[in-house]
Amino acid sequence: MKRFILTERNGIYIIDLQQSLDFIDRAYEFIKETVAHGGSVLYVGTKKQAQEAIAEQARRVGMPFVNQRWLGGMLTNFATVYKRLQRLKELEEIDFDDVAASGLTKKELLHLRRERDKLERSLGGIRDMARVPSALWVVDTKKEHIAVSEARKLGIPVIAILDTNCDPDEVTYPVPGNDDAIRSVALLTRVVADAVADGLIARAGAAAGEEKPSAAADGMLGTEEPLAEWERALLEGRATDGAVAAGADGGTAPDGAALANGAAPAGDAPAPAGDAAAADATAAADATAAADATASADAAPAPGADGASASDGAPAGDGAPAGDAAAPADAASGTEGE
Repeated sequence: MKRFILTERNGIYIIDLQQSLDFIDRAYEFIKETVAHGGSVLYVGTKKQAQEAIAEQARRVGMPFVNQRWLGGMLTNFATVYKRLQRLKELEEIDFDDVAASGLTKKELLHLRRERDKLERSLGGIRDMARVPSALWVVDTKKEHIAVSEARKLGIPVIAILDTNCDPDEVTYPVPGNDDAIRSVALLTRVVADAVADGLIARAGAAAGEEKPSAAADGMLGTEEPLAEWERALLEGRATDGAVAAGADGGTAPDGAALANGAAPAGDAPAPAGDAAAADATAAADATAAADATASADAAPAPGADGASASDGAPAGDGAPAGDAAAPADAASGTEGE
């Protein structure tokens, strides 16, 4: 460990944290890649300073852990350990509070409860571990020397915190640090858990990428993806409503009916040229007829009492009504007499 020690002060060795950062980055990438390819990491830390942090971070990322006592052969004799895990699951299904329904005596239930508690204490952290893990995270390799030796026999990579009293040759990915301080252990264990979380995210993204539909011949992505039942029913309902509206209106559905049926308006397509010309001709004819009627009314002379000439009833100006242009007969006679 001399190469990882920066200096000595008051009989205490100070670890070079710059080297620790480099080793942490290397271990982080390894753990991330291992988990991303479907592997698992077993957390091991049975000393008091590490028990709580190991259990908390392992549960956070759904990985197995051992924080009470390492049983000899937990890796090299995993077949036997797996049988005990099955026994633990059987005992967990028993309702120890219901004596009548269990068909056992109170003493038998008491013995089974004690067996369950013992298995839970020693194997509860690896309850869901179905095979040997892909890597080990170890706190204090001196105390967990049995776990390290079993991992080396099986060729399992070991990532561990190396204190100044540890042997770095026993560990595949060493992380120089203090394994006696609670904060140091919690910090490094959380970093390892973050690496596992990143690996799980990468694994989920890779699985989602494999399930994406391939591009069709026309280059449109997702054209071969099957539709859900509700999507298929919705599309069929829209097609039926559109066909009914088109048949009733001669192929063109009104905007209001189309919107009420939830389909796109049939008027989205450009109107035929013939329909537009017919509409323009009708509007022009109406305007011409209105103009002729107005001119005829303006040109009609007003009948005077003394046979006034048409000049007395001159046409009104532009836009003036015909009634205003022709004066009443009595009014015209009075004016001439004056």
